[in-house]
Amino acid sequence: MLGLPAHVRACLFDLDGVLTRTAKVHAAAWKEMFDGHLRERANREGTAFVAFDAVRDYDEYVDGRPRADGVRTFLAARAIELPEGAADDPPDAETVHGLGNRKNILVLRRIREDGVEPYEGSVRFVRAVREAGLRRAVVSSSANCRDVLVAAGIEDLFEERIDGVVARERRLRGKPAPDTFLEAARRLGTEAGAAAVFEDALAGVEAGRFGLVVGVDRVGQAEQLRADVVVRDLAELLEAR
Repeated sequence: MLGLPAHVRACLFDLDGVLTRTAKVHAAAWKEMFDGHLRERANREGTAFVAFDAVRDYDEYVDGRPRADGVRTFLAARAIELPEGAADDPPDAETVHGLGNRKNILVLRRIREDGVEPYEGSVRFVRAVREAGLRRAVVSSSANCRDVLVAAGIEDLFEERIDGVVARERRLRGKPAPDTFLEAARRLGTEAGAAAVFEDALAGVEAGRFGLVVGVDRVGQAEQLRADVVVRDLAELLEAR
């Protein structure tokens, strides 16, 4: 009934871009933050300003990764080295954590001003999963995961939430490492091989390869996702039954 193999016993959902329309919000916040930093650096060093690409750079370097990892990965691609700093660095600090905290302020402002809209097809699918008796968890790199779920009105659809806060407390490696998905399966009492992972990010697809991976192609990157199944919307799985 769900368009999934019979052995699947749990569904592990990414948040941004899979359940909620917040991937573009994150991409815009990353661009605003990185462009500000890159422009300041170019002006200071007398070099050309090359903007952050909210599609290509976002998909390749930051989408799906923990915030600090996204900062490190993109800066490394530009051959930029910054001090790590500390998790509580102010947003104007020129450190990895400072830039990450600046991005977080920007994305929270955008969410507060614009609200959060869930994908209706995803909501329909998760409800069908619940009715079918399968276990359900949200697995997100975001430390704001719970706030987004509440704002979207879908928190009650999930039994477990493994997010940036839990990952930090449990010292779990972020995507593309599988740790957060495996922790969700463990908490749901499900063997890893009996889980289906739903992801729209390249790093997230890589993290879920221990089970069935359903790629959600929101931006025309079906081939790059290299998932077991690729859909444009989770409602397609219901329609395929």
